[in-house]
Amino acid sequence: MIELRKAAERGHANHGWLDTFHSFSFADYHDPAQMGWGALRVINDDRIAPGGGFGTHGHRDMEIITYVLDGSLQHKDSMGNGTLIEPGDVQRMSAGRGVMHSEFNPSASEPVHLLQIWIVPNVSGIEPSYEQKRFGSQEKRDCLRLIASGDGREGSVTIHQDAAVHAAVLEPGRAVTAEFAPGRLAYLHVARGELLLDGTLLSAGDGAKIGDLRSLNLAGADGGAEILLFDLPG
Repeated sequence: MIELRKAAERGHANHGWLDTFHSFSFADYHDPAQMGWGALRVINDDRIAPGGGFGTHGHRDMEIITYVLDGSLQHKDSMGNGTLIEPGDVQRMSAGRGVMHSEFNPSASEPVHLLQIWIVPNVSGIEPSYEQKRFGSQEKRDCLRLIASGDGREGSVTIHQDAAVHAAVLEPGRAVTAEFAPGRLAYLHVARGELLLDGTLLSAGDGAKIGDLRSLNLAGADGGAEILLFDLPG
């Protein structure tokens, strides 16, 4: 089963400083048919204007992954972390029993384009924690590079869920095959470019809910593509 989620069908809000698209229900956008997919709860495709950002606010019992595509994002939190997140960086924050943080675009001239991802954890009330690692474009070129997992294998950041997140940068005509264990779910998000998913053309912002499949063929179309692929518990 593959259920396509086209970019234009997503929720959208433009606050001036923030232009955001929601793959799943979030904030003022609510669609009972789009409440997530398995443990994947949020994919927000955010563009933050120069000097803009999210002031200090709280989260709890959520695994939050930030993936920057262009520009840079300044992060500060109540755990004492203060970091700059740039393209190639993957930030993981386990909110646990509660954490406060802020996120700003420190540039005076350039916007920042990022994906913020929420995954529901399989434990609650844990000590909040933070992790940030870099995965350069060469590590993701024409392969599925593991960037987040439940056990931190292959140098990925560690999330509190039996899930795996892969990133790939596929050149035109180059293909990879994704394989899934029985009973697993998957979700594909095209971060930019164009991709052929088992021969179907997807563009930036498009997604696909995937279930009851053992493998997928993913190929870069004209111009290539950058994608995220989520392997999720059923």
